[in-house]
Amino acid sequence: MTRRGATEDPRGTSRSAMKFGKSVCILNVGGTRYAFPRDAIKDFPLRRVSRLHGCSSEKEVLEVCDDYDRERNEFFFDRHSEAFVFIMLYVKSGKLRFVPRMCELSFYNEMVYWGLESSHLEFCCQRRLDDRMSDSYTCFSEEDLRGDEEARGGSSSATWLERMRRTFEEPTSSVAAQILASVSVVFVIVSMVVLCASTLPDWETAKNRSSEEHRVIEAVCIGWFTAECIVRFLVSKDKCEFLRRPLNVIDLLAIAPYYASALASAVTGESPQLQRAGVTLRALRMMRIFWLIKLARHFLGLQSLGLTLRRCYREMVMLLVFVGVAMAIFGALAQLLEHGLDLETRNDDYASIPAACWWVIISMTTVGYGDMYPITMPGRVLGGLCVVSGIVLLALPITFIYHSFVQCYHELRLRTARYHRSLSTEFLN
Repeated sequence: MTRRGATEDPRGTSRSAMKFGKSVCILNVGGTRYAFPRDAIKDFPLRRVSRLHGCSSEKEVLEVCDDYDRERNEFFFDRHSEAFVFIMLYVKSGKLRFVPRMCELSFYNEMVYWGLESSHLEFCCQRRLDDRMSDSYTCFSEEDLRGDEEARGGSSSATWLERMRRTFEEPTSSVAAQILASVSVVFVIVSMVVLCASTLPDWETAKNRSSEEHRVIEAVCIGWFTAECIVRFLVSKDKCEFLRRPLNVIDLLAIAPYYASALASAVTGESPQLQRAGVTLRALRMMRIFWLIKLARHFLGLQSLGLTLRRCYREMVMLLVFVGVAMAIFGALAQLLEHGLDLETRNDDYASIPAACWWVIISMTTVGYGDMYPITMPGRVLGGLCVVSGIVLLALPITFIYHSFVQCYHELRLRTARYHRSLSTEFLN
């Protein structure tokens, strides 16, 4: 192949603009040649090919293709030839399908190169691509990627802030992060033990004897959580995004009741107003149970559960719709069969449809408390149908939720492995 460029004057500018001198343009894709009329290039369905018509110099042509032979007016593309055959079939017939025995992601990469999108695929192939991309997706946020770039080439202050952010946000990113996460877990466990013990009957007697120690333990735990939350807020890159994250909102809801109780006690003292506010303060105090959700920062299983619920909200809504429709149908029938038909043998447990719906939900979930049950033969037959239908209806969406949980778990494991590699590097250094 002979490659010729445009003749340049001493100032370095091209004397003649790039012209398609011949009436036929040749596309050479991976060794396979395609000939097209020059006019067809202008409105070609593939954006990369149609861009050739607007090129005014060989430099612009080489930005679109890999090489150009001006003598034969031939454009060279170092791409997958078999994939381009199927893309050309789409140009002719309007239907785009995957190449047999070719990776879906590789074919999608060829599509993007030529200017096509996943929406151009047939529906069956779109589903294959979505499944393949979800299986291969690794959950790295843009903030993580920006953090890597800044850590490599940023200033010392930016690098220090990024390390601080990683230490508090990613428990497996360094040795210091693991130590900090361990201390945080210990404080969560201590706080939960104190909260649970405070509901025991003998707690009040013990509290009166050692009230000062209990206050100190509670204050130390609250101080640690408050300091941790403040530091993570200060080192975060986007303060608004920080306040919108669910785990951070839970942290604030868990810390706020302590300060609200202390403020109310300081303002009202032992006055009757404090007695009236006692129920509210006890409810706020019990909100500290949300500290358990802080463990999601340190345990992969809880993170996988949260990510699964966020991704499977459609399946969760579908599950609630199934249960709601079944409750309405079986509840109305149970109320009619057990209470509405036979006036002599009325079952007062099914006096209303809402009461019957309680029996439906515990039957569909196969819990069966035994607090209410049908006594008539039609009611018992209906109860059997209710149990069987509950097993079937609950099993259908749960299958999708299970597969999503497995996928989320593998994604988060890949992300954790990334930080373990950086942790191993820290040990070696």
